[in-house]
Amino acid sequence: MKPTLFVLAAGMGSRYGGLKQIDGLGPNGETIMDYSVFDAMRAGFGKVVFVIRHDFEDDFRRVVLSKYAGKVPCEVCFQSIDALPEGYKPNPQRTKPWGTNHAVLMAKDIIHEPFAVINADDFYGKESFQVLADYLKSAENTRGQYCMVGYRVCNTLSENGAVSRGVCSTDKDGYLTGVVERTHIEEVGRKIVFTENGKDTVIAPNSPVSMNMWGFTPEYFEYAEEAFRRFLEKNANELKAEFYIPTLVNDLIAEGRATCRVLDTPSRWFGVTYPEDRPQVVMKLNNMINEGVYPAKLF
Repeated sequence: MKPTLFVLAAGMGSRYGGLKQIDGLGPNGETIMDYSVFDAMRAGFGKVVFVIRHDFEDDFRRVVLSKYAGKVPCEVCFQSIDALPEGYKPNPQRTKPWGTNHAVLMAKDIIHEPFAVINADDFYGKESFQVLADYLKSAENTRGQYCMVGYRVCNTLSENGAVSRGVCSTDKDGYLTGVVERTHIEEVGRKIVFTENGKDTVIAPNSPVSMNMWGFTPEYFEYAEEAFRRFLEKNANELKAEFYIPTLVNDLIAEGRATCRVLDTPSRWFGVTYPEDRPQVVMKLNNMINEGVYPAKLF
């Protein structure tokens, strides 16, 4: 059975503005998602499931899904603030989504095979999809043997400002032991540093960081649902608390219920974090087309 690609496309780009997910950046109006779908299909994924919001379903179907018709098997599910287990209600003043792991839960009745999770507005690179697909194919009929693609931090920086990254620690066998969020990473001189409490700390260029590119088997939904109920016991009335993927993965590792292999990739991650990033993304995509990595028209 081929693995499924699950794309988190329900968010708004607060710093960039507008719906980054349907912003045409390629020469024929391709979105960053289109490149991810193209890479996933050639790496051996079987279908794509998107989680979106109801309020831009029409635009999403018109701009994104229409180009995949007859070429890529696709399904859609929806994330909403009131999509909670029975017995729970959100604070009526809440406007913020419940986070990435809540978005993943929206696919629990759709996905029944090993699956990858990615962000819609991040460019991950073909090598990353290949190592992820290969791992997930080998994970069929297993439980709790997860993975994430660990990008070298030097391949994930923006030229237009500091970035936040989940810096990963691993054991000698390459399994994840923890993820620490560093909220201010940038290149200073010829060194990469993160700033915390006013202090700069140098980080090695090849340090693995999480760019929210994960691989799971279907029982992950069971763990996520159980953990989400515990989360809601404490946070159901909160306005901003979010249920994140790394939090649950860390907990499952600590409890001995799962392992998470960190897969190295030489791919360069990029995305439109700041408006000033957009021209550079367009240039990078054109360069890869000229080098033959991608066709000028993907679909």
